[in-house]
Amino acid sequence: MITIREITSEKDLTTFVKFPFKLYKNSPYWVPPIIKDEVASFSKSKNPVFEDADARFFLAYKNGKIAGRIVAIINWNEVNAQGIRKMRFGWMDMIDDVEVTARLIEKVADIGKENGMDFIEGPIGFNNLDKVGLLTKGYDQVGTMISWYNYPYYVDHLIRLGFKPEKFYDESYFDVPGVDISHNKRLSEVVQKRYKLIPLNFKKTEEILPYVTEMFEVFDKSYAKLDSYVPLSNKLKEFFKQRYIKMINPEYIKFVMNDKGRLVAFAITMPSYSKALQKARGYLFPFGFIHLLWARKFCKEVLFYLIGILPEYQKKGVTSIILYEFYKTYKEKNIKRAYRSAELENNKDIHLMWKAFNPVIHKKRSTYRKDLK
Repeated sequence: MITIREITSEKDLTTFVKFPFKLYKNSPYWVPPIIKDEVASFSKSKNPVFEDADARFFLAYKNGKIAGRIVAIINWNEVNAQGIRKMRFGWMDMIDDVEVTARLIEKVADIGKENGMDFIEGPIGFNNLDKVGLLTKGYDQVGTMISWYNYPYYVDHLIRLGFKPEKFYDESYFDVPGVDISHNKRLSEVVQKRYKLIPLNFKKTEEILPYVTEMFEVFDKSYAKLDSYVPLSNKLKEFFKQRYIKMINPEYIKFVMNDKGRLVAFAITMPSYSKALQKARGYLFPFGFIHLLWARKFCKEVLFYLIGILPEYQKKGVTSIILYEFYKTYKEKNIKRAYRSAELENNKDIHLMWKAFNPVIHKKRSTYRKDLK
């Protein structure tokens, strides 16, 4: 017997967050979150995303035991400002029982119909800084702190329930020691001189904070043309600033300024925390924070997280400045491998940017869609 229960209390949210720990107990590829942080991100009093989005949390029980979970999401900025009547779902995990999946999806679909949504799509989070997509290739690859891992049967369940692939994403990596940076170096020098641009590097986190608001403005303008982009509120930007910026080595953040002191481009990489999070097993204490601190300082793998370039500076070679600055930092710190987070397969500009680095695509993802009408 399968039953679905909606949850709201912090205690139940903790149970919700802990379910995948059991599901992926024996997986060497799943990367767990820090439980306390994940619960806080679902708190309507702590996460400002809930000012513009509604979310409802459900657990599935089979014969009295937890068998699955899902979050039903409506991003009202997306619905009202962009006219996209999408019912989102995310944080979907379940045992290999399609009936469990069907019951969870049924709850999401019912909410979508009640609110006049046209279709359901997922897995996707609240906004563009959240995790996205089901893994469709690379099940034998270690995940990251900014991506979901899933077993292959997740895809099979959604297909059987009438979903079709909607958006496609690639994840890739390149080995830093094998990169020929000579072309980027020459182009960087030319572009800086031609457009009067200056790379800005950092040594301390405090040096970055005054630029963060302007950085998010560049981010908004960079991705406004993508049909999947939903603007972030000011409070949400501040939330991400407090939550993530301090986790990143300041040397791994690169800005490009023009001669008037305006930020025209930025990029953020972070140390790979995957192995540290696996060792922490969901807890900062007593020893989890030690693994994370070690990774922040000594990890030889990095994750390319965000890049943004003002539209008027796009396709002018500005990325050559960013990539050359990163390369110098990576060589100094003896970084061995750089991973790229999920990028839309049809975003040809971003793929062209990395072409000289000979990236290897090692994972693929998709979101899945089903009409509600």
